[in-house]
Amino acid sequence: MRRGVPRKSGAPRSSNTRHPHILGIDDAPFDKRQHTPVPIVGVMMEGAAVVESVAIGAFPVDGDDATAYLSQWIAEFRFFQAVQAVILGGVTIAGLGLVDVGHLSRDLGRPVLVVTRRSPRGSELERALRAAGLTDRLPILERSPPAVRMAEGLYVAHAGIEAEEAARLLLWTLGKSRLPEPLRVAHLIGRAVVMGESRGRV
Repeated sequence: MRRGVPRKSGAPRSSNTRHPHILGIDDAPFDKRQHTPVPIVGVMMEGAAVVESVAIGAFPVDGDDATAYLSQWIAEFRFFQAVQAVILGGVTIAGLGLVDVGHLSRDLGRPVLVVTRRSPRGSELERALRAAGLTDRLPILERSPPAVRMAEGLYVAHAGIEAEEAARLLLWTLGKSRLPEPLRVAHLIGRAVVMGESRGRV
């Protein structure tokens, strides 16, 4: 799907449903020196068991306008109207493509959750942005919602949804891993796209 400006707006709607339809998004492995765009994988699942759709996009290494890219890419997703929330595997894609989580949630009219295994270290990301000469992105980092520890090895930041509802939603997406299944499957597909097969335990 092509890059462009956000097209959707409105208040995030509720995700209070028995089997929520969640879109998990993760980037594929890449080399910081590569000149080709990084594959971006989106997997929509119903709960933790049913994969309903897969989409693959691409974004430049350390590219700008990551929020606008994701906003349009997700909005053009064939089953976007069924998506009740979006889960990202971090606040960046393809290296230092920094996502404004609150802005993305407002653009899509959906809750956006950022799920990681470890507590995010904003200071490390800030240093990386400064080293790369991308200080214009620091205001986005400063606006990032704080991550909270929901369980051992599970940290969550959220926008467009209250913490209690975010926790309930995540419970429906957990399967064999501490990561939400839509995100875990997107990670596996991304590795397979680049490496020929997924490797390692996720």
